[in-house]
Parts: sequence; C-alpha cells; structure tokens
Amino acid sequence: MNQYDNYHALLARQDAMRLRRQLMAPARQAPAARPHPDSYDGAADQRLITSNLPLVSPSGELIDRLYDAMFEHHPYLRGLFPDSMAFQRAHLEQALRHLIDNLHRPEALAAFCARLGRDHRKLGVRPVHYEVFEASLVEALRGYAGGGWSRELEQAWLRMLRFAVAAMVAGAEQALAEPPYWNGVVTGHRLCGPDLAVVRVRTAEPYPYRAGQYAHLQTPLLPLAWRPYSFACAPRPDGELEFHIRSDGKDDVAEALVAHTGTGDPLRIGPAQGTMTVDGAQDRDVLIVAAGTGWATAKALLEELERGPRPRRTHLFLGAGTLDGLYDTPVLAGLEDRCPWLRVVPVIGEGAAGADRASVVEAVSRGGDWSGHLAYVSGPPAMVCATVRQLAAMDVPSDRIRHDTVTGAGAVHLDQYPHPGPASARAVRHSEGAIRP
Repeated sequence: MNQYDNYHALLARQDAMRLRRQLMAPARQAPAARPHPDSYDGAADQRLITSNLPLVSPSGELIDRLYDAMFEHHPYLRGLFPDSMAFQRAHLEQALRHLIDNLHRPEALAAFCARLGRDHRKLGVRPVHYEVFEASLVEALRGYAGGGWSRELEQAWLRMLRFAVAAMVAGAEQALAEPPYWNGVVTGHRLCGPDLAVVRVRTAEPYPYRAGQYAHLQTPLLPLAWRPYSFACAPRPDGELEFHIRSDGKDDVAEALVAHTGTGDPLRIGPAQGTMTVDGAQDRDVLIVAAGTGWATAKALLEELERGPRPRRTHLFLGAGTLDGLYDTPVLAGLEDRCPWLRVVPVIGEGAAGADRASVVEAVSRGGDWSGHLAYVSGPPAMVCATVRQLAAMDVPSDRIRHDTVTGAGAVHLDQYPHPGPASARAVRHSEGAIRP
C-alpha cells in the first residue's frame, strides 16, 4: 500500500467514526448545515469582483501563484497531487470563474458546491485543507493585484470562497454514509479505433447513478489523477457500467485508459454527479443533440427513455466528422428498431476537423420548432455552446436546455444552461470537477 492509499485508509477510518457518532447521537452530531442563500448577498460581491477583473481575474498566473504559495508553506500537500498539474490548474481556473459568474444565484451555487464537496471526498480533502487554500488564495491575490489591491475587494473574494467552502463541507458531511469512491474491475475493453475505447466496468459494491450523469475515474497507472467521463448506459440489472473514452494525445489519463488498460484491470470510480437526467422527459417531446463521444450520454438517456412509460417523441441529431465517427452504429440501429417514437438524424461533417460542430447546429436550426421540447446537448465544447445558443435563439427556455461540455480530458458536465448574468458567456464553459485545495 503506497503513501496515498495509507492516507485514504486513515481518512476512511475517521469517516467511519464520525458517521458512527452521528448515528449514535443525531441531535448533537447532525451533519453540517448548508449555508442559507438568503444570508449571502452574492450579487453585490459579484458586481465588485467583476468590476475589478482587469486588476485580478481567475487567470493562469493567479492559479500558479496560488499553488506556489500553498506548496511553499505546506510542502507535504504536494504529495496529494499528480506529477502534472496542468489539468488541475486549468479546472481550478474554470471553477473560480464559475463561482464569479453565478454569485447572483446563491441557491444554485450552494447546491453546485455541495455536490462538489461530496465528490471531493475521493481526493482526501478535509476542512483544514480549505483553510490552507484560503490563505494561499489571499497571498496570490495580493501578489497578482499589486498596489491596486484593496481590503474591500479582498473581503468580497473571501466571502465568495467561504460561501462555497461552507456548502462543500456540508455536502461532504451529508455523504458520510457512502464511500468516497468505488473499486471496480474492467470487464470489457473494445477499441473502436486507435484513439477510442468502449470500457465496461463492474464495481465490488452496488454503484448508484442515473442516466445522463457522469463520474470521475482513476487508473492505478496514474494513481493521483482523476478524470470525468459520462455513463454510456442506463443502470443495468447486472450493475455493469460503460464509458466511452477518447484520447487526443494531450491527456495521460485518457491515453492510459484507451491504450494501456484491459480486461481485469482495476479502476476507481467517484460518486455520480450531474443533473442532466430524464426528469420531466415524460411530459414533453425530447430533443437530443450529440457529437463525438457525446453519444455516450445520448445512449444512456435513450435507454432510460425506452424503459419509461409511453415515451414521447424523441429526435436525436448525432454528429460526426466522418462516417467512421459513428462508431456505435449497431447499438444505434437496435434502438431505432425497438423505439418507434425515436427519429435519428445522422449529421456527417465534410471531413475537416471540427466540421461536425457547425453542421450539427445547422441541422438543428433547420430541423423544426423545438420551443416546446426538453433539450439535451452533449459533445465537444464548441458544439455544445453553439447549440445551446441556437436553441435559446429558437425560444427554448433556458431551464429546458440541459447540457454537458467535453474537454480533452473527458466529459465535464454542466447541470443546465445558466441564467443570464454579468458573465454568462464564460459560465457556459464552467466545470463541476475542479475546486481542490
């Protein structure tokens, strides 16, 4: 057992003792309460922070300063991070942007952070780590802003961070009865090309999730690195999970899962996340727009819809750069044969990189009136953003557009299209998997 595993074994024992105390004395040991959104004027802090973004913003330089300060003052923390920090730095930047972009929606932000706290248990994060993170962020902000820094602006950043941390701690406390991660074994590994694999996994214990959600995976080949991937199936009686993983040559985890993983290999799976589920789909016609490995989410949603009572009409627009990009056609054909309520529109690009992104959006725009539909969008970030904007322009209400974003490292989901705000163009790029001290 390595040092990282020893640390997590100790945390597991501590969690077990905390859970036992909660169960034995619920009145005195209730889980931490999530911060009440009405007690925080997030909109005021948002105005102050955004008006000073030219002075200090969640940039790569700020994140670099933050980690430099953290590891300088607490060098032992470096051992809890993978050798390459590129993925972590990029996603922390996205997470801070998401906080700023959504401060005017404290209720939704608290729910988002609670889910984040639940997921971060798999990383071994404890409340004391958030204190270290806060001190490092303050040092980074002061150094980045220089002489233009003010106490008023610092307090706005701290209020934002403490609101988020309180919700994350509450989410972690409320999840003590579940494992921080599940141990699984690869039961199938099918290559659909040199850079794409369909991976099946079965966990040692029952794994709860819903179609449309995603989870972070960790391979023992890179024991400190986690990446998010969508479930490519609805829950099955045998408990087997499926993921579609593409390697673009830029991410070590994806490459390890595609090229260096096989049947019988162990994997760790974090708790299921995301709210891109079929709730409300029985009351409306459904539109699903997917491209690339965004098909994984679409496939899971279609399987769930197939099981439901009297499915409504469903349109699937499925994009690929080339015909070979439709890598799961037997499964798609089977769904078409079994589901008379499903209409599939394949959209093949012209072969140029990214051509499917534009063509899918154009096909959707020409496809009909979607204003009464419940819409799901899954695939490359550019396609997702363009499709979401197109659907909004076609009078589909924002609360009926549910989507995810896929980065080079895997699927990173967005719960739903953000409400208009001071920086909503940035909000559409946010990640759920990033605030890790």
